[in-house]
Parts: sequence; structure tokens; C-alpha cells
Amino acid sequence: MGIAEGDSLPAHFGIDENLLWKTDLPPGHSSPVFSEKMIFVTAFEGDSLLTIGLERESGKISWKQESPRPRRESFQPTHGPASPSPVTDGENVYVFFGDFGLLSYDSAGNERWKHPLGPFINGNGHGSSPILVGEKLILVVDQASDSYLLAVNTKDGSVAWKTDRPEVTRGYGTAGIFQPVNGKPQVVVPGAYRVVSYDLETGEKVWWVNDFAWQLKCVPIIDGNTIYINGWEIGGDAGQQKETESFAEVLAKNDADGDGKISKSESPDQRLARSSSWAEHDLDLDGLLDERDWYFYAARRAPINNLVAIRPGNLKGDISQNGVVWRYTKSLPNTPSPLLYKGVLYLVKDGGIFSSIDPESGSSKRVARLTDAIDKYWASPVAGDGKIFTVSESCVISVIAPGVNWEVVTTSSVDDICFATPALVDGRFYLRTMSALHAFGSK
Repeated sequence: MGIAEGDSLPAHFGIDENLLWKTDLPPGHSSPVFSEKMIFVTAFEGDSLLTIGLERESGKISWKQESPRPRRESFQPTHGPASPSPVTDGENVYVFFGDFGLLSYDSAGNERWKHPLGPFINGNGHGSSPILVGEKLILVVDQASDSYLLAVNTKDGSVAWKTDRPEVTRGYGTAGIFQPVNGKPQVVVPGAYRVVSYDLETGEKVWWVNDFAWQLKCVPIIDGNTIYINGWEIGGDAGQQKETESFAEVLAKNDADGDGKISKSESPDQRLARSSSWAEHDLDLDGLLDERDWYFYAARRAPINNLVAIRPGNLKGDISQNGVVWRYTKSLPNTPSPLLYKGVLYLVKDGGIFSSIDPESGSSKRVARLTDAIDKYWASPVAGDGKIFTVSESCVISVIAPGVNWEVVTTSSVDDICFATPALVDGRFYLRTMSALHAFGSK
């Protein structure tokens, strides 16, 4: 949820303001996670994929472990091979690298097990983080083809269950856990064009909601019986959707050789036939567009950007109508997840646009720019001690007084680049930049 209640957190940040310690680290986009005495992060250095354990009190690096790296998958410049955040049960840490798979270490850095996965078909690189639920480690593996949801046993890394997700393509969302009243716990997965819930014990599909954007990147915000999920993609705002002929119509007009597929020479649109566009839509990389490829090509031309409040109760199947409370379509973030704090939903998006929304009705309350923080945003907002914190790409930290008529209280900056969501723990503000981990707090 991104909330730390009851902590006395600082409101000013800088090399000379409230900095307790700073530890240089190799680059990485993942956020830090905490056990009682340790901090865990992932990073990359040259060709090495690293899991790093630091002493929580001092920030001193206690150990580094290198993952095998049998391949080098592609990723965006604003992405990297160490983007998924680790997760810890308080004793052990669990990590995922798209160039290898899953690994687990104990608090001293000793390898407990490893579980190779892949290779994957994801042009931007993987971004979904694993989560822990009891003795299961849950991982979303969405890609162009052969997407799936995986549950492995935390003791040895063996597969508890694996559920295929053929109805989605690549995405970067992280799963959440929903507990219906008088029902069994469910794994809620934001994915391409839809959100799907699965039975935690078996991996069986329970319900789904359609009409989302492509490439969801958020964490579900789950508050009792309501789930809030945001999705935004280029071309998905109101009025930008494009109609596409059915695959049968395209075959009838263009399938010259009668093989039931479309080659580049048969493409109805030469812009589609260009190599870069073709590679985006040829999901199984066979050089041809089949019916599934065309279905997702059409879907990408008509995504729907919205923040959705879902109240599934004990419903099953398609609940796109009877399970949706409201949809909100304005000023939506690309990557940052929503924040629900003290009865108000908050969003931050590129340009420093910050919004407050009524979580019951989905109505907008205040939308304005953050003073002195007009920038790109990748980190999700977090809150504690009666303050909301946002961090921009250029490491501008805004401290905001919460409420429907929110106000900026202070603005600070750190000289670096920030992609990771900060962590609030025991009165400290931990900021992971591309070169270091900073701990801010009262001295």
C-alpha cells in the first residue's frame, strides 16, 4: 500500500539535511526491502546480476551474490536487468532476474535455491516483482507469447502451480492478494487489456475485468473489499481508439497464398509491414501474422486508459459490468501506482501532475502541478506521518500535505536519477538512486 503509519519522518532531504548515511551501489531500478536487521536490493554491474545485503542501521554492505546470466535480453533505456524488486520473509530474500529466473538467499547471503526460467519474449525487459504469500512465492511472467502466473514453494523453489495466461501479452504489473469475505484468498494480476483473479491455492481463474490499457505496470491497491487498478498507454485516451478490420476480412482481401496467415507482402498496411512494427505484432516470431497476432494488433489500436475501482465480492467469471464501481479516465500515470491514504486516492504523472480522487465515487477533487517538480515520474507515491512523498526521475522529492485540497509543503532534491519507489521504515526515508542508497531521518 506504500504507507508507514506512526513514523516521525523528515520533510527535508539533501546531503546536508537529515542524511544519516549514503552507500554507493551499482545501478538498478528495484526498490529496497527490509528485514529486522538487513536491507536487500538487486543491481547490475557490467555483465553481473547482483543481490546485495546491507546492514540496516549503518548501510554497510554485508554481502553480494552474483546470479547466473545465461542470456542478455533486450530492455528499454529507462528499464534494466535489475528492475523487479526483491521480497523478504524476514529471514530470507527472494529475487527475480529476467536474464535467469528466481533465486533465494538467507540473511547471510548463502544461496538456498535457484529456479531457472525463460528465455522470454519481452522487448522491454521484465518489470514484475515477486510477492510472498505464506509459503508461496508468486510471480507474473507476462510476455508476447506464452504468458503465465507461477507459484513456487519458498522452501525449495519447486513449482506449486503454473497457470497459462494466453489472453494477455507483455506487461509489467505486480500481483496483489485479495481476501473476499467468506471466500478463499485470490491473486489479482494486472495484465494487458484485463485484470484477472486466480485462486491462491490452485491457480484457477476466478474472475476478470476487461477494458484496460495495454502493458499495465501498476500494483493493485487493495482496501478491504475494493481493488483499485490503474492502466495507461499511448493511444488509449478518449477519442484516440482506432477501428480495425476483423482477421477474416483481412484474409479475404489479402491472403494471396491462402495459408490462413498474413505475410509482410500481404500486409494491408505498409506501415505495419515495416520491420520494427512487424516485430512488435508478430508475437510468436514466425514471420507471419496469425489470428492471435491480429487480435492483439487490433487491441493495441483501441486500448482504454482508466483507473478502475473493482468490488468483486464473491463474483465469478466476467465481472466487467457488475463488479466495477467506477472508472476514472483523466490525468493517469504511466508507471506510478495509485496511493490510498487517509480516505483519498492520489495519482502522480509525468509533468508533475498530482491528483486527488474520491475513492467512493471516482470523482476528481484537485488536479495541479507539483511546485518545482515538473519532471518525469517512475516511482509511486508513498505516505506516512501525515505526509505524502513523491520522487521524480531527477530525484526531486515533494512533501505534500494530504487531503482533497492537498498542498505542497517542501521540495528537496538529490543529485542523481531515480526510478525506484522509496521506502518508509521506522522514521527513516530510504531513497534508492541509480548510484546509491540514502537513509534520511532524525539524527
